Amino acid sequence: MASVSKRTFKRVLSLFSGCGGMDLGFEGGFEVPDLSINSDVNPDWQITITRDGWARVGETIFKTVFANDIRPDARTAWVNYFENRGTDGSVYKLGSIVDLVKKAAVESDVFPDNVDIVTGGFPCHDFSVAGKRLGFNSNKSHNGEKIDVADVPTIETRGSLYIWMREVIGLTRPKMFIAENVKGLVNLGNVKDIIQRDFSSVCDNGYIVVKPRILHAGNYGVPQSRERVIFFGFLKSALRKEALEALSSDVIPPEYDPYPTQTHFISESERFLNPSLKPYVPVGAVLKDLPEPNEAYNDLSQQSYSKARWMGKHCQGQTEIDWNGLGPTIRAEHHGNIEYRRLSLEHGGKMVDELNKGLPERRLTVRECARIQTFPDDYEFVIKGKHKNNRISASDAYKLIGNAVPPLLAYHIAKRIEKLWDLYFIGG
Repeated sequence: MASVSKRTFKRVLSLFSGCGGMDLGFEGGFEVPDLSINSDVNPDWQITITRDGWARVGETIFKTVFANDIRPDARTAWVNYFENRGTDGSVYKLGSIVDLVKKAAVESDVFPDNVDIVTGGFPCHDFSVAGKRLGFNSNKSHNGEKIDVADVPTIETRGSLYIWMREVIGLTRPKMFIAENVKGLVNLGNVKDIIQRDFSSVCDNGYIVVKPRILHAGNYGVPQSRERVIFFGFLKSALRKEALEALSSDVIPPEYDPYPTQTHFISESERFLNPSLKPYVPVGAVLKDLPEPNEAYNDLSQQSYSKARWMGKHCQGQTEIDWNGLGPTIRAEHHGNIEYRRLSLEHGGKMVDELNKGLPERRLTVRECARIQTFPDDYEFVIKGKHKNNRISASDAYKLIGNAVPPLLAYHIAKRIEKLWDLYFIGG
């Protein structure tokens, strides 16, 4: 891994951390497909070739000093991986963000001091096109339990948990924050505008929240069709005068733009406009070296896959991956919602050569989903611990992966902010 002096680390407080996709991306130092790297666009990236078809991206200036989620299995996966990177697992706090903020009202040491960035992909189920799109009218509590919305304060429902992220920002006053959610949020009434306004008024003098944009993961070397809306907020009092003026503009000058430059094209029109872009990374390129799942293989995540039967083309999750195209969006669901690695001829399968070899119809394995999300192979998702708090089933592993931010997409964001850090902030 690239060497980064600990004195230069910027401290990241991570909320709704899940299994750590955003956290891993912000720290860097993990393996990605070499096709995902575009050195013409990002010549400053430190890249080390690790094996045929794979490379390791360098570490960044960021370090996770606090992480939080309500899922015990998410904490198990996170701690299992990040402790191997030298991070103390105690930085991951299990529990509801609502409870943590309430606790912080009476205890001063709930959140760390001197936080530079707060990140958080607040729960997206209620804004997702694939979900019921309940938005602020969510029927789930902050603990994930079903409720009657009339029985609890609106700001404690799952659809309003961004408010509690706002509270953490107010308590810790980072130089900036980054919030992530599904593309569907921007099409759900005035939700985007409400969230943008609420984040802007988080404290006295407040934050500049630049106009959110939708990023397509495929444009950043992720072998997946996945779109997310990203909010950037900057503490006004921490910004240099020139940065304050630039980020307050209706059109942000390119040299101050916090959004990463795309590296891969999806359509020919993108390629025409920017010849330096590389083609999108096809899903087949990242799955081709994986063996068929079998108990003899030492990766439990490649042994495990959903055995749900084919339910017909009218149902979600019943399509076969396009070997030469982008992978499907990995959903935060499991069982019958996991797309097929290979369908039978009867069900419209196109992997004829594989079928002729006698390979059966099956859904994507946990590891295949993880690769499509750009998690490295040394990230374990299926864990057979002796205690229930140290186990992760294949079913839960699918959910953890689908809920995550693709680490490579997060890395692009982190590297862009790293590059602009001294340009933005007084005192670095």
